[in-house]
Amino acid sequence: MSTEETLQSKFPAAGLKCSQFRDNRRVVVPAESLQPLLAFMKGDLGFDFLAEITAVDYLEYEGATDRFGVVYVVVNTKTGERLVIKTFVNDPDPVLPSAYSLWKSADWLEREVYDMFGIKFSGHPDLRRILTPDEFSAYPLRKDYPLKGRGERHNFPVITRADS
Repeated sequence: MSTEETLQSKFPAAGLKCSQFRDNRRVVVPAESLQPLLAFMKGDLGFDFLAEITAVDYLEYEGATDRFGVVYVVVNTKTGERLVIKTFVNDPDPVLPSAYSLWKSADWLEREVYDMFGIKFSGHPDLRRILTPDEFSAYPLRKDYPLKGRGERHNFPVITRADS
């Protein structure tokens, strides 16, 4: 039985959608089933490495029903199996449960997604900005963020080579 079939039989009410393109295997899961699915994958299926968490802003995408897609890439290091897990969240308050309790590598990955997209992870031990200054009030990878910014960079102090 494939990993996707195992997940579908374990979570029948979740309505998981599985797909494959070449060697990329994907499972789309509703946000409310994400945490139990990730815990099952780690504990029972041996996916012991969280390789990546990222997000996609679907604002103005034709046919998109959700604003943000959050993508998790998990790997079973014993078998080399890799699986992409995708879920969706929406404005005004996009929140997902943190994967930090399962994989410590989620710490900085979730902080990056929060900093760039504004998606919060409940239960994260230290959810704060990691790439932009604390004073930065916007989320630069959102599609509604202007290409030239909103003038916020002009308020930051200039640091010279001697100061660094």
